[in-house]
Amino acid sequence: MKEFVISEVKAETAVLVGLITQQQDEAKTKEYLDELEFLADTAGAVTVKRFTQKVQGPSQVTYVGKGKLEEIRQYIKEKEDDDEPVGMVIFDDELTAKQIRNIEAELKVKILDRTSLILDIFAMRAQTAEAKTQVELAQYRYMLPRLQRLWTHLERQGGGSGSGGGKGSVGLRGPGETQLEMDRRIILHRITLLKQRLEEIDRQKTTQRKNRGRLIRVALVGYTNVGKSTMMNLLAKSDVFAENKLFATLDTTVRKMVIDNLPFLLADTVGFIRKLPTDLVDSFKSTLDEVREADLLVHVVDISHPDFEEQISIVEKTLADLGCAEKPLMLVFNKIDAYTWTPQDDDDLTPPTKENVSLEDLTRTWMAKMQGDCLFISAKQKENVDELREVLYRRVRELHVQKYPYNDFLYNIEEE
Repeated sequence: MKEFVISEVKAETAVLVGLITQQQDEAKTKEYLDELEFLADTAGAVTVKRFTQKVQGPSQVTYVGKGKLEEIRQYIKEKEDDDEPVGMVIFDDELTAKQIRNIEAELKVKILDRTSLILDIFAMRAQTAEAKTQVELAQYRYMLPRLQRLWTHLERQGGGSGSGGGKGSVGLRGPGETQLEMDRRIILHRITLLKQRLEEIDRQKTTQRKNRGRLIRVALVGYTNVGKSTMMNLLAKSDVFAENKLFATLDTTVRKMVIDNLPFLLADTVGFIRKLPTDLVDSFKSTLDEVREADLLVHVVDISHPDFEEQISIVEKTLADLGCAEKPLMLVFNKIDAYTWTPQDDDDLTPPTKENVSLEDLTRTWMAKMQGDCLFISAKQKENVDELREVLYRRVRELHVQKYPYNDFLYNIEEE
């Protein structure tokens, strides 16, 4: 009897490439590559090596210099000789069609950039018809200017007619449309259909929002993987999917929530990330409308992240791009249970670094800066959740009284 050998499926291996420039020092590049590795892990790839290069700026031809590209090629060849082939090379910035084509010709492996990796994760995470449509639209928009590299094996049709014709025109005379032009026309047609579908979904969503009654809308916003979905599950007792991966939530979830005598709507939104592709922002317009139409934004921050202050700046910039910079906002620092710091020695006279600041010092600093609209919690360990509910109640009640002064929701609890 023939025996079947069941072999374990190996995860794809990846090599990461980033640049150290005047605008992006070595520490910043390391942090960006850490995030890129987390993205690769979320997509199902295992990072085996990182390459960085100090340059003035990315090369227009191959992103990195020729010497660094040759170094990467030698590493890939060595791994292949050791029967440990590298599946892909991922670059930390968005690549042009020319750069991708030149790098592929040199390295002979799959080439991805940060944008295509994020799009791949979005495609994997999309569950609803709306999210799938949004992701497909973003993918086509990304693909359109890079079409030429997909058809390098096909020459353009030769010009001329009759017996002379143009050079290489034999066997190519016909309708006069190349495969590249046909694909571009098909994709443009598909983009038009997807836009129409999203407009229809957007109209349906707008109708749903109008039918929600006279309730204050609160939206959880923040960087990806800061714990928004965990907080949503804790506050609204819902069952939103939460995982320690980037972009675990793509579809906006809205739940009705009641604190004491006050009902309001709480929405969990897609997380932001640095270098977020503009095509994704445009495609997820209807999802981000929950942020635009919210009365109060709850900005959730992962305080255990070593560079949470930059993440705050990125979210604030994204909110400004969405036209939401002036909305009422409260800051919630999550994951205080995971915060670590190193006390500075008594005889150390150098200025303290970020690693030397205690949670108590951070609390005093940010509470003073935000004038009280700032909380420190752990959604996972349920620390300071009662305080969060109290502040949320106070802020929502203030907005409710201003917006709906004659609404009868706010009955007196004592009288009741």
